[in-house]
Parts: sequence; C-alpha cells; structure tokens
Amino acid sequence: MTTNNWAQHIEKFLFLLKDGFFELPYLSNSPQVMLDSLIKLPIIKHNPLQQLIVTDNAFWKGTMRYRTIEDGLWILETNLEMNENILAKATYTQDYIKDYYILSFSVFEYKFPVNDSEIILLSTCWTFYKPDTEVATYFYKGTKGKFFNIAMSREWVDKNLRSDKFCKKGVLESFFNSQKGFYTWLDIAPKAHTLSKKISKILESEDQIDLNNAELKKNTLKLITEFFNNAFEDSRIEDNISLSNLDYYNVAKAEKMILHNLQSAFLGIDQIASEVNTSPTKLKNNFKTVFGFSMLQYHKEKNMLLAKQLLQNSEIEVQIIAVITGFESASKFTAAFKKRFGELPSVFREN
Repeated sequence: MTTNNWAQHIEKFLFLLKDGFFELPYLSNSPQVMLDSLIKLPIIKHNPLQQLIVTDNAFWKGTMRYRTIEDGLWILETNLEMNENILAKATYTQDYIKDYYILSFSVFEYKFPVNDSEIILLSTCWTFYKPDTEVATYFYKGTKGKFFNIAMSREWVDKNLRSDKFCKKGVLESFFNSQKGFYTWLDIAPKAHTLSKKISKILESEDQIDLNNAELKKNTLKLITEFFNNAFEDSRIEDNISLSNLDYYNVAKAEKMILHNLQSAFLGIDQIASEVNTSPTKLKNNFKTVFGFSMLQYHKEKNMLLAKQLLQNSEIEVQIIAVITGFESASKFTAAFKKRFGELPSVFREN
C-alpha cells in the first residue's frame, strides 16, 4: 500500500465490522502522514489555521489538535467519544519513511453499571511504540476520554534523549533501535495528570498558537521525563524484546477478552489462547512483554484499580465491591486490597 492508493484502501476497510468492532485504519509513518490519512476520511473536517480536525458521525465524535513543537517533535491531543465499538489500527505505507516513536498518555472515562444506575470511572495508561509497529486499540461504545500522542523522530531522540539521564548508560541507546516494539504501562506517573491539563490548556488557546510554543515545549518535555522517570520499575525497556505485528495484535485481542470479563473469574490462559488462535505459552510470554504482567496478574490488577475507584466514587458496600471484582468473599477481597494498597478498604474510603 502507498499513500497514493490510501483512498481506495479506506473505501474498502473503513468501518468494516469484525468481531463486534468497526475498524478505523490510519497511517502512522509520521505525524504528518497520520494527519494526511485522517484528513482524507470523508467524515473529517480540517481547519489548518487552528491546527484542528473535527468529526461527528454515527460511529464516534471527537477532535484532534496538533502542533509541531520543533523539528522531529510533535504533540497531538485527541478527544474521543464512542458511539460504537471501534478498533483503531495503526498501519504503515511503504512509500514513506517509518521514522517516529509514539509515546501516548491516555485518560478515558467509562460508565460502570451499578444496580439501576451508572457511575463514571477512569482508565489511565501509557503506551510506547516504535516505528513500523502495527498497533490495534479497542475502544468500547460509551467510553470517552483524551489521549496525548508525543511523536519523536529518530534524529530528535538521538539529539535529546540520553540514557544516563534516566537509567544506566546504554539502555536507551539499545531500546531506541530499528526493531518493532509496543509496550503498555498502567497509571505509573502521578504528575502526568497535572502536566496533561496544562498542555490541554495551551493547545486549546486557538488565538495564541504561535505565542505558546515555548510553554508547550517545556510541559511536553516534562511529560516525557515523567514517563521515563517511572518506566523502569520492570525490565521491559532493558530487555527490549521485539515481537511481530501479528503477536502484538493477538495480545491486544487477549487484553480485550480480559477487560470484557473482569467481573468474572479469570478465563484462563488456555481459553484466551484458543480464542486468539495462538499457543498458550507464546501468548503468555508475549502478553508479559507488552504489559509487564501475566494475564492473571493483569486481571487482578485491573480489578484492584476498579475496586479502588468504586471505593472513591460510590457508596457501594465493601461486600458488594468484592463480588463485583470477582472475589469469593469479602475477607479475601479485603486481604488482597490491603496487600496491594497498604490499607483496608474501609480505611481507604474514610481517607
């Protein structure tokens, strides 16, 4: 596929329904190519003066603000609200250089049903992917939120990111290489929430686009630093394992299955691998490469984070939260919660 036949590709694959999700393909060679591919969609409106694209259609509505901070460094802020289940697919064209790393910080809201009502909960994560890595991201109907994509060219990375600033010398030089790679962290950097709000405020000042670049650069660099200061709690960056694009796609499907069944007992590696159509051992190893957790640990961690938010944002009894998060008893839930967060659920709620 080339940029010249992208329009024909879009006609064939845009909003193709597969496994309950409508597909949204886009090109990811560089920020400019990404924008060009999105602008060609028939449902997109583009305002180049405001550096803004807008859409409001039957599948989703949203905005994307983009800025070139300096040569090789972009930031793109995307707000989305899903009217249907959407699978966003990062793909690559063969006639344009694949030269950008993407660091993404996202905060999404979703509606959690409780009895006859709903409460709003948050899902926060970081992702990092290297050039030529095809990324599949599942968005569920009814979710809405914001994510920031920081796009960094190889040349910019070589000039500006020094491994001894964040970790022992040589680790980042090895990490930033030509291999594929896609990694996800949960909410590892508390300061990122404050920084992202500052960045949003700058990007949304449409009448001061040229005046705010220095402040935008400062906060974007702080966001990058906040990520790398917290990203070495596990060994994934140091191990620098590269998988195939098919492996990354299978891991994304496995995560989708886990998240869709959080309130039930863990499905089991064999069942998930059978649904994904790969071997249990391969999927187990690949999942840990991407997420830093085993599939069972990931299921438990997401349930713990769910429980934490239910304690913070609702008056649901602890016994009911235990059931919601898949525990056999309140006592087992209480023990697991204290082990994870250092205090009893009742004490956490009071504080």
